[in-house]
Amino acid sequence: MPPQISGFVQRFGSGLKGFTAGQRTIAAIGAALLIVSVIALSAWLTKPALTPLFSGLKSSDASGIVELLRKDNVPYELSDGGSTILVPQDKVYDERLKAAAAGLPSAAATGYSLLDKMGVTSSEFQQSVTYKRALEGELASTISAMEGVQTAAVRLAIPERTVFVSTTPDTTASVFVETKPGVTLSGDKVQAIVHLTSAAIENLKPLNVAVVDSQGNVLSAVGGGAVGSSSKQANDYQQRTSDAVRAVMDRVVGPGNSTVAVAADVTAESAQQRSETFTNAADALPLSESTKTEKYTGTGGGAAGVLGPDNIAVPGGTGGDGSFDSSTSTKNNAVNKVTEDRVIPPGAIKRQTISVAVNQAAAGGLNIVSLTALVNAAAGIDQQRGDVVTVEVVPFSTAAADDAAKSLAEAQANAEAEQQAAFIGTLITAGSTLLGLLVIGLVLMVVLRRRQKREPVDLGERLDLTALPAAPAVAALGAAPPTTAIELTSLPPLPQAPAQIAAERRQMEIDSMVASNPEKAADYLRSLMDDRQPV
Repeated sequence: MPPQISGFVQRFGSGLKGFTAGQRTIAAIGAALLIVSVIALSAWLTKPALTPLFSGLKSSDASGIVELLRKDNVPYELSDGGSTILVPQDKVYDERLKAAAAGLPSAAATGYSLLDKMGVTSSEFQQSVTYKRALEGELASTISAMEGVQTAAVRLAIPERTVFVSTTPDTTASVFVETKPGVTLSGDKVQAIVHLTSAAIENLKPLNVAVVDSQGNVLSAVGGGAVGSSSKQANDYQQRTSDAVRAVMDRVVGPGNSTVAVAADVTAESAQQRSETFTNAADALPLSESTKTEKYTGTGGGAAGVLGPDNIAVPGGTGGDGSFDSSTSTKNNAVNKVTEDRVIPPGAIKRQTISVAVNQAAAGGLNIVSLTALVNAAAGIDQQRGDVVTVEVVPFSTAAADDAAKSLAEAQANAEAEQQAAFIGTLITAGSTLLGLLVIGLVLMVVLRRRQKREPVDLGERLDLTALPAAPAVAALGAAPPTTAIELTSLPPLPQAPAQIAAERRQMEIDSMVASNPEKAADYLRSLMDDRQPV
């Protein structure tokens, strides 16, 4: 390890030793939070953006595409119950081309493409069935393209034409529609599906098209049009009538102060009616006119009598003069003829009853007769049909309203508590992160400040002179002969060496030690510097 790094590690360890237990805990928590934040941020930044590769896949197609992605080592995710595959954005087009080369996703042949596989040896029955399948596929594809429709299937019942029957049954069709989640087809769209199907098939009337959704609801019944079954028609009529009456009552007694119940009896059978009406054209000339006139005058001849038993005229009197006049006129006038064909669908109202209850607390000063008249007009009451309207003023129960208010207050309190808890959690997370960063900054500041507060080092303060090699001058003095020592003893004592001489002597000894073993001297000096740091 380089000396700089090892020195930094030693200084950092010595700085941590000076912390208390609480400071060490806070520093550890801050460091852990910082590491987790860095890891989460790096994972989020390095995560690739995923884009749908295919959606609305069948299970078999999804399995094949996943196998191709695994072979190519492409990360993927499945969503929408496995029908949608997500891959990184930069791999979308390459993987689509590879899947197309492998024949995925595999789509069954529908529509007029079925006719491409027919050969010259196909029988008439095969041709007829294939043509019907092609029509069904084309219609299903067209209906599936409508907004709100996810999938569609069409089944046609086309009767076979033959010369052995005088009349041919009508062509019928059934359409199955699966809508997207949360989407309900309106009456206009159902009517559009009916007319689209009927217009595409020869001799198919709109009344002979049935439309059913994936929930089993009849959107259009055969013979009833897009109004549906009789029960659905009754429900729709009751809802419309109830809304009309409730709108009037809300304006009179206020919202929530009235309740309306409508019960309608509707017909479930359909009928066809033909009527012919003949009228004369006023002031119109006749188409043709003829007049015949006969006149006879003469005398003589017997009077005609009555026939007897043997067809012999019996004289009835004497003869005389006679005359005869006859006139006949014939006119052929123009006559207006009106022929009317009517189809009576199911859903005609036979009878209805309406019950209206008004809150007694809000009905002060109301005229019940006038209120009943308003209800009759809003609902279209027909007295001859047997319709009945009942309007009563009764006290309303407030238990449901009190429970609803209590539930609403509890829901609001829970929402506020969850919002406050989320806010506190966010504050705690932000505070912990800020505290961790602050602790790490304080640790770095303390370490840097301690490095800056180092005191000067006295190299000779802890120097063990006995371990150093002897100076040349000392060795020379020790090797002198005895006579020299005797001579020196006879000399007067020298004065004590000044401090400068002692310092120079120590400097020379240190230089000698550094020159002989520089590594040992460096380690010794470094240990002296570490020991001099304040605690």
